[in-house]
Amino acid sequence: MVSRSYSNLLDLATGAADQAPAPAALGALRRRLPRVVTTSGFIDDSPASPSSPPRPRTIVVANQLPIRSHRPASPDEPWTFDWDEDSLLREFIYIGCLRDDIPPADQDAVAQALLETHKCVPAFLPPDIAERYYHGFCNLGGRFDRSLWQAYVSANKIFADKVLEVINPDDDFVWEIYKTLPVREELLRALLNSDLIGFHTFDYARHFLSCCGRMLGLSYESKRGHICLEYYGRTVSIKILPVGVHMEQLKTVLALPETEAKVTELMEMYIGKGRVVMLGVDDMDIFKGISLKLLAMEELLRQHPEWRGKLVLVQVANPARGRGKDVVEVQTETYAMVRRINEVYGAPGYEPVVLIDEPLQFYERVAYYVIAEVCLVTAVRDGMNLIPYEYIVSRQGNEKLDRMLRQGKPEEKKSMLVVSEFIGCSPSLSGAVRVNPWNIEAVADAMESALVLPENEKRLRHDKHFRYVSTHDVGYWANSFLVDLDRTCKDHAQRRCWGIGFGLRFRVVSLDLSFRKLSLENILIAYRRAKTRAILMDYDGTLMPQAINKSPSTESVRILNSLCRDKNNLVYLCSGYDRRTLHDWFPCENLGIAAEHGYFLRCKRDAEWQTCITAADCSWKQIADPVMRLYMETTDGSTIEDRETVLVWNYEDADPDFGSCQAKELVDHLESVLANEPVSVKTTPHSVEVKPQVKPRSSRSSSSSR
Repeated sequence: MVSRSYSNLLDLATGAADQAPAPAALGALRRRLPRVVTTSGFIDDSPASPSSPPRPRTIVVANQLPIRSHRPASPDEPWTFDWDEDSLLREFIYIGCLRDDIPPADQDAVAQALLETHKCVPAFLPPDIAERYYHGFCNLGGRFDRSLWQAYVSANKIFADKVLEVINPDDDFVWEIYKTLPVREELLRALLNSDLIGFHTFDYARHFLSCCGRMLGLSYESKRGHICLEYYGRTVSIKILPVGVHMEQLKTVLALPETEAKVTELMEMYIGKGRVVMLGVDDMDIFKGISLKLLAMEELLRQHPEWRGKLVLVQVANPARGRGKDVVEVQTETYAMVRRINEVYGAPGYEPVVLIDEPLQFYERVAYYVIAEVCLVTAVRDGMNLIPYEYIVSRQGNEKLDRMLRQGKPEEKKSMLVVSEFIGCSPSLSGAVRVNPWNIEAVADAMESALVLPENEKRLRHDKHFRYVSTHDVGYWANSFLVDLDRTCKDHAQRRCWGIGFGLRFRVVSLDLSFRKLSLENILIAYRRAKTRAILMDYDGTLMPQAINKSPSTESVRILNSLCRDKNNLVYLCSGYDRRTLHDWFPCENLGIAAEHGYFLRCKRDAEWQTCITAADCSWKQIADPVMRLYMETTDGSTIEDRETVLVWNYEDADPDFGSCQAKELVDHLESVLANEPVSVKTTPHSVEVKPQVKPRSSRSSSSSR
């Protein structure tokens, strides 16, 4: 996640400033950046000698700054700012947009004030780009629109320029906070320029790793519990850890006199009248499942008349972040459903559903958490969603709230959660009642069971949740990523970074310090001076790239013929293909060929094929072939190659995930049935091979077959 970030190595080498870093999505780099270009294609990465050691900083880059701005009453007065009460981390340097449009004439003064008072660097997006970038591309729900993608790229260029204004490339961390976006390879490759990429849940990481495998052909492995990808010589670490809440901030809000007063008011309004409160806090958009929650409430009241007149669902509907007709439709549907439920199941002085469709102060929201017996989060698709965590901490309360809420009774703390299985925090809340929000009857049953669960069970679940939330707060989350970033980057001093490409195809290649680029001129000089030359070439995937047509190109054969005609050259070609196929493909008189990875060897075209090991008994093929054919029939895109001494199951054209899974099963199956045969089962990228075990022999046998 965190890393020393840059968009172009050479640009940053000349533009390092001494301002601070900022928070960003879930991708980050930490890298010591080069300063000077020396020989062609190389960058001098030797350390500088600063006059004083710089202080480590972290720069967070996000779409919006955690700042609330207040417009001046008159043009002569300055803008004023305060922290957003929902912001989690305030110790970093932030780069992002403000929620308000700042007139161009005020932008310089606003930027200076934010940097001095809040360590924030505002990025001012032109209104048309801001609209198409965030409300267009980032919330894309229909067909892909390239103009929206171009606006997204333009917006990120503005963010990148702001990073370059403040970054010290030798010492700063940059933390970027991303969302899931529908553009494919460009975004994947950009993310993979990071050193550490973080995800809230394994599901999110699994989708990312699957895309890397399917689109870029990258496989991952676990190294002592850490998931890693190898990308252009660099190790990219994948970290899975859900973000937490700001515990100290919540404790402070719980102790506010305003919170206590609001709790008293709500207790009189609900608890004092014998009501049981269930709480929902959601944005008014299509993904939060408010209408499904209301349908479940309606179903609960229909099936359980004993709750009528007693149970109240308080639904706090925050303003939607998106725009358009979908939002209007959700609002219209929500209002209609609330009216219907209240008309059918309401009574004088009792409304089963209370809809709050105006923004609440944070302390007001916390007060609702405090009095709610059950919290409902039934989104059909969502990110992390910290509402359940805030509810748990609020239900833990403090001594004064305990006395108010429990009226002096020494009851233990309790809370109940009904959460959608599609939200990010669900896996970490093992004591919650998990539901599929689309199943209305199941959600209604879950709501009722959360209400009637034995008190001791509620306490046990609350204790378990609170222990997790209080020990995995936002500070723990941030520190854990910084520790993993240091671990990932500990070998950077022994590596050399090489920037390749431009724009969206820019990538960072990590090379060993001893690496030197081959010089074509030096190679030609050495070649011409040599009296005897041995030229060894691999065919599969090297001389001939992976393709449907496996035969060599006319140009490849011409070049080989040219090399073989030089009497000072000894040219050998190694391949996994059988000798008959290679004989037909390469009509080169003086070309040596090692067929089936060296099992058969021939020094030139008119020579006999030789073997360096005992002639193989291939009767085992009668056992292995039916097994491979079973897997070929059940794995679309896979094929079998029956060579003289080797049997190969190839799945390079199959679904990569399913093919890899089938390959593991096939290896186990073959090793079982061939346990008593003199063969070995080997796995290679995209294939499984069965070949005779190597048994060296003292004399060589030959075959006249060509």
